Amino acid sequence: MFVRLLVAALSLCTALLAPAHAQSPSQRALEFGVGLFQPDKEKNDATYKPLAEYLAAALGRPVKLRTVDTWEGLAKSLASGETDMALMGPWGYVLANHQAGAEAVATILYQGKPEYFAIMVTGPNSGIQSIDGLKGKTFAFGDKGSTSGYLIPNHEFQKRGIDPEKYFSKVIYTKHQAIETQVTRGELDAGADYNRNRDAMIADGLIKASDSRIIWTSAPLPNDAFAVSRDLAKDRAFTAALVKALEAIGPQLAARPALLPKNYTGFVAKDNGYYKPIRDAGLESGKLSPVKK
Repeated sequence: MFVRLLVAALSLCTALLAPAHAQSPSQRALEFGVGLFQPDKEKNDATYKPLAEYLAAALGRPVKLRTVDTWEGLAKSLASGETDMALMGPWGYVLANHQAGAEAVATILYQGKPEYFAIMVTGPNSGIQSIDGLKGKTFAFGDKGSTSGYLIPNHEFQKRGIDPEKYFSKVIYTKHQAIETQVTRGELDAGADYNRNRDAMIADGLIKASDSRIIWTSAPLPNDAFAVSRDLAKDRAFTAALVKALEAIGPQLAARPALLPKNYTGFVAKDNGYYKPIRDAGLESGKLSPVKK
């Protein structure tokens, strides 16, 4: 009788403890944040759902996808621990690293390359040939968490002694696709963007190449980072498995093209050091505070 009672008690304890075990750090769902790369949240979610499902299978853990509609918001989300891992713009990653120790583990490849360029565009008939011709014109940045839409062009203006709020007749902050669209329509004199976005919009028929001109191009910039939170970065076995899963995507794209958006061709392992050019621009422009020793 005592043995039967003991077995029953142990079974009850096991049942009561099962939910807590299911929520242990090694088993709970991973929150996967993705920037708003697509025109709207619904399309973005649909585009990156296959990647989230692939990672869940490869890592043996549930993965919950969440689109964050600004780069700045995604950086804060990763920094606060609201997301565990994220595919994010370079500047957003540097902010999350600087503020809360988030760590890059890989960089996405676009047409086989781990880098891209910030650009400034204007209309074909604007008469503007360079940055010097922008004085007194209307200009659009991306949101303040954007690398190509804000950090890099703003840094370029600073190097030239230009205060955008005084140099331009009007400054707005909006999304990359809206900048291209408004420039081609003549609603804006010029704006900041990146080559991949402009090329994709032209390929998709959203704008015509002849409807805008590039008047400035940056030095090469590191592509979007796949980063993990400070806590997750401490789990070296997990990050090794994550990098292995990300690097395996490229060879699978021929059979499973939905794993990544068009023109993205996989991931390559990269660490925090790869994003030094972005960090340097942030420090030099005063957008990033030096680390106190």
